[in-house]
Amino acid sequence: MIVGVPKEIKNNEFRVSLLPVGVESLVRAGHQVLIERGAGLGSGIADHDYETVGAETMDNPQDIYAQSQMIVKIKEPQPSEYNLIKKEQVIFTYFHFAANRQLTEAMLERKVAALAYETLQTQNGELPCLTPMSEVAGRMAVHQGAKYLEEPTHGRGILLAGVPGVYPAEVVILGAGVVGSNACKMAAGMGAIVTVLDINLNRLRYLEEIMPANVHTLMSNSHNIREAVLKADLVISSVLIRGAKAPCVIDRKLVSQMKKGAVIVDVAIDQGGSIETSRPTTHENPVYLIDGVVHYCVTNMPGAVARTSTYALANATFPYILKVANDGYKKWARDSHEIRTALNMAEGHLLIKEVAETFDLPFKK
Repeated sequence: MIVGVPKEIKNNEFRVSLLPVGVESLVRAGHQVLIERGAGLGSGIADHDYETVGAETMDNPQDIYAQSQMIVKIKEPQPSEYNLIKKEQVIFTYFHFAANRQLTEAMLERKVAALAYETLQTQNGELPCLTPMSEVAGRMAVHQGAKYLEEPTHGRGILLAGVPGVYPAEVVILGAGVVGSNACKMAAGMGAIVTVLDINLNRLRYLEEIMPANVHTLMSNSHNIREAVLKADLVISSVLIRGAKAPCVIDRKLVSQMKKGAVIVDVAIDQGGSIETSRPTTHENPVYLIDGVVHYCVTNMPGAVARTSTYALANATFPYILKVANDGYKKWARDSHEIRTALNMAEGHLLIKEVAETFDLPFKK
């Protein structure tokens, strides 16, 4: 199979989808790898590093899309890339279809085989290709929240950790999954007063056991969310429903009642956002204010720490990329639960119920 790796073009996206060791493994298995020049530079990987293990570097993405049977990316194809994609081409990347109708319809029109990292699921319910970036995003959410609590960025002028004689910040984390638990660990380690909410009581029991005394758990319901958010200096939302648009857990009215200068970090923005006032932002322009509340809603947070993120993601995704390259997606969609759950669309049919319901589109089981 010919595997293509174009350079990522989303705003300030510095990750790359294949490491040199992955290229070497693909070449040894008899595959051809085409990589756009400069694709790995943001992650500290030079073109020479790829060339020495058998990749062919190319000057433009048009040639890569034209020649490749499978495109391996990090982020969803951008509008300028739609016309480069061939009919029935395999695209393996983060898609987050439920947050983007234009992307969904464009990929259906091109009849691509869309394999989405974020819906690839193991038999025991884990999301192995989403987990490493959720770990990064959860830890980054606390860093970004701490920064935007500073006065020059319109925050409350609060040091997250406080100092002797002065209270630390109140941090509220909605969702105790991978993002939430990593955010909890970071915020607690910095000395903040942390409240984490989730609908899974067993998950809350687990966090209660492993987290330090400055972490408190609450059952997630409308009353507890409201009470916690009104006290918060920093709110981190990490609510996730696999493959579906994120549910709204904080409405506009509640945002208007928050402390002025409080910060919201909506990590769920990749799936449409879980705050009514959230809208996608970029690393270039990461924040905006509504009712005096700072909103940070960057859709590719881990792209800012590309060296860490690229290696963490490739460790998780490469075994599946190699499987598809070796035998094609159709075989693995039959034989592998993981690849079957990753396949969101093929031959012009939408195969993921949650996206079909979001946009009222036909769904094929």
